Amino acid sequence: MPADSVSRMDTNGTDGCHSETNGTETGGTDALLGTSPQTSNLRCRTDSESSDKMTRFVLPSMDGSPPKVLTLNELANVFKNIQNMELAHEIALNPEFKLQPYEPPENSLERRIKDMLHKAFWDCLREELNQTPPCYDHAIQLLGDIKECFPQILSSTNKRTLDHINEVLDETIIRQQAEKGVLDFRSYADFVIQIMAKSCAPARDEIIQNLTKIKNVVDTFKGILETMTLMKLDMANFLLDFSRKDIMANSVEYEKQKFNEYLEYYKFGFPATENWLNRNRTRDANNVASTADQTISNAYMELMDWPDNVEFPEILSIDKDRILKLGLRAKRLCICASLISISSAVPIISQRPYNRIELSKQFEILLQNMNDEKDVTIVMENIWEQIKININQYLQKEEQAVMDEPSENMLKAQIMQIANKDAPVRQLMWKRLQTYFCLMLRLKTGAPPPPPGFADFKEELESYAKALRRVVAYNHSVFGDYFLQILSKHQVENSEVNGQNETEIATNGESKHTLLDTEASEGHQQ
Repeated sequence: MPADSVSRMDTNGTDGCHSETNGTETGGTDALLGTSPQTSNLRCRTDSESSDKMTRFVLPSMDGSPPKVLTLNELANVFKNIQNMELAHEIALNPEFKLQPYEPPENSLERRIKDMLHKAFWDCLREELNQTPPCYDHAIQLLGDIKECFPQILSSTNKRTLDHINEVLDETIIRQQAEKGVLDFRSYADFVIQIMAKSCAPARDEIIQNLTKIKNVVDTFKGILETMTLMKLDMANFLLDFSRKDIMANSVEYEKQKFNEYLEYYKFGFPATENWLNRNRTRDANNVASTADQTISNAYMELMDWPDNVEFPEILSIDKDRILKLGLRAKRLCICASLISISSAVPIISQRPYNRIELSKQFEILLQNMNDEKDVTIVMENIWEQIKININQYLQKEEQAVMDEPSENMLKAQIMQIANKDAPVRQLMWKRLQTYFCLMLRLKTGAPPPPPGFADFKEELESYAKALRRVVAYNHSVFGDYFLQILSKHQVENSEVNGQNETEIATNGESKHTLLDTEASEGHQQ
């Protein structure tokens, strides 16, 4: 969300976005985290939708546990103090992570009570306004609630605007107007909508515009409160996006600290992690062992297609589901590239880029629900039927003869072979995908051009590679030093074993020489 989605106005006569940036530069994250109002001195009153000052948000679950429900203040404390390592880890690695509005479950007691209280409030408000003369008790309460909501949806840099809101929505003045019978409830609604229109995210402009079209003043205020709830969510997600870099940096240090503390007490090692690293040691044509960095890089490559029968590295367990899902994306990409490469053997596909692109999009759709290798075999028959239909349609469109039976059978055999993980074309595409990811890791930012066969899937290819790079880079920042320790330890142990073997060989050799010399001497004496 762009910065101007939080405040597009600046009461000091400058651009709102610029004002907010200056505020965050001087006050840092703490200034932005401090925009939520204190709620300890709230008055007890009938529940309107706005009187729930502590607006709550749902933090999506990352491990299958129930989602957490936090207020904006609690949320700010989480971001500021990085108290929840798993949450910070998720925010750092998932750029799509967003807060969600909290709603009690359907048919729950909490939901029924909430609905009853809100209905009672709006019914009372309608009844009071319809009295002669009107009673404004609930109306005054409502305006007070709205005034206290604004600090949650406006940046603290908009001090003049907040002061103006407090001045216009001053309860004493409003009550005096009510007592004199000159309170214009509609004018206050218009004022609130005007402020909201200047400070909302662009995505909310249409909703704000629709509020001005509502004739009934009670329904107008009901819409105002519903929109304010959305604006609070926008502010909370802006807070999250604004703090993401700090969260990422602090989370790395926090996880490293906690991991080192854990190592002080846990002395049993991590066998699966050690096996993962050690089995990725390689030797070149000259029998020179790979460096530690090369070994770690090879290990990261293995994460692209993790074997089902091998225990996952314990240290990366927090990202296991994420990595396995990325592995599925890699397989889908590889299969798509293999399919389009085989299909391009038909001239109507290879010589007509628009036909090839259309077919590649259909491959992506047909493989969306692929969850494992078994699904590939099942879906491949449908893919072949789609390829045959498309090719024949393309040929007929250009008034060419459709494929004959021998051509169909040959093409089908090649397509169906792709269901086999060891098919030559699939192996080739997989190597190209691995090479591409190696280049992506070295670049740190940006992306290399797609390899042959992947050009039509460039968007998904880059998205996948960046997501995996983000996971690898983050975990390497946290655990890279420990990985080096494991590899160094293994190298020392191997050196000691090799040294011991060489000593034994030398000792045995000396014994043999001594024995031979003795035998030779005895033979000479005889």
